[in-house]
Amino acid sequence: MAHVWAHSQISSLLFFSFRPQRLCSFLSRVSVFETRLKMPRSLEPLDIGIQIPYHFRCPISLELMRDPVTVFTGQTYDRTSIESWVVSTANNNNNTTTCPVTRAPLSDFTLIPNHTLRRLIQEWCVANRSNGVERIPTPKQPADPTSVRALLSQASATSGAHVSVRSRAAALRRLRGFARDSEKNRVLIAAHNVKKILIKILFSDEEAPELVSESLALLVMFPMKEPDQCVSIISDPNRVEVLTRLLFDSSIETRVNAAALLEMVLTGSKETVTDSECILEGVINLLRNPVTSHTRRALKIGTKALFALCLSKNTRHVAVSSGAPEILINRLASEDIDRCDAERALATVELLCRTPEGCAAFGEHALTVPLLVKTILRVSDRATEYAAGALLAICTAEERWREEAVAAGVVVRLLMMVQSECTERGKRKGQKLLKLLMRDSWPDCSFASSDAFGCSEVVVPF
Repeated sequence: MAHVWAHSQISSLLFFSFRPQRLCSFLSRVSVFETRLKMPRSLEPLDIGIQIPYHFRCPISLELMRDPVTVFTGQTYDRTSIESWVVSTANNNNNTTTCPVTRAPLSDFTLIPNHTLRRLIQEWCVANRSNGVERIPTPKQPADPTSVRALLSQASATSGAHVSVRSRAAALRRLRGFARDSEKNRVLIAAHNVKKILIKILFSDEEAPELVSESLALLVMFPMKEPDQCVSIISDPNRVEVLTRLLFDSSIETRVNAAALLEMVLTGSKETVTDSECILEGVINLLRNPVTSHTRRALKIGTKALFALCLSKNTRHVAVSSGAPEILINRLASEDIDRCDAERALATVELLCRTPEGCAAFGEHALTVPLLVKTILRVSDRATEYAAGALLAICTAEERWREEAVAAGVVVRLLMMVQSECTERGKRKGQKLLKLLMRDSWPDCSFASSDAFGCSEVVVPF
């Protein structure tokens, strides 16, 4: 049958994966391992009734190999399994690791892709497609230190016989491809001081626009955790001017990446940005007019950047005058917003409601009060807290908005909220709002006039 592979067939086909002098050693080790574990060459059947040939299973995980690689001892394993094995055994045995099958020390950790075995596995998958077996994809090869160093050198070179904008941009795109493939690649690239190199290219006055866009696209793939690095960007007026200009670039991808970098450096530095009016205009335009092909990312990044900007008291009135309240309410009213975006948008609403003009702008929007009431106890504990905080500010401002909240059913939701497992900050905000509304409805009620519903000031945990 198509799914049954004889030991002799596997042995002859695997010949092309190893040097001839190692083939006999490999087959004998396999036989010893089979005898030691007393395992048949075709293991237990899957739920679909198909037996996976033993040689297609990783000796560590016993699962079908998706990216078979050969180690120094000649044994083949699935890449993820042997990488995890090396890390765990090195940590437990004082940086000494052994081959799982032969128990021989692994002095060389080079993993050589076993293309022949991988093609055999793919052919087997195709042959059993009618039985529900899916073909494993051809894995992308991970980055190696030598390639990363060469690409970074090429990207940062400014002179030389073969140096050009095209070659440097190609090197940056290749690095971005590696970074996109896996977290392991990103860790490897970051270890080669990539952020310092990219920042130098990004903010250089002499670099071509193509290099600036490519360096920005790669830079935002790495977290900016170093406060000094963040401060060096956000406190430099020239660098802020470059970011502002990129927020209005003709490319939507560049605009989104500029907003992403802005959010990272603001969060990492805790500094206030200069020229906030132009920057806020760029970020709000990103939220107002996202391009279809980048809509989800543009909205997510734009929401995060707007929140980071509004953490500064000096920028909140600018955000309100730039139209942030309408943008945020419309975003919250959309059906495709996820929990994290909703929480951050609501936190921004609460921040802007700390200004009189913010309260007025949100209160005048027809959807604000019903939407905030509806959010309580519906999205998450954090969302409930932020919605209650924003409602508290709006209802404190004018009586007509208190009446609108009561008509929307806020009292029942608040009573449920203070008895729920919501955050303590959220409960305090809910208690204070409930006390305010009860005093309006029942001014002679001693319960409403008591201090039982007292709470601390509105607090945003971010």
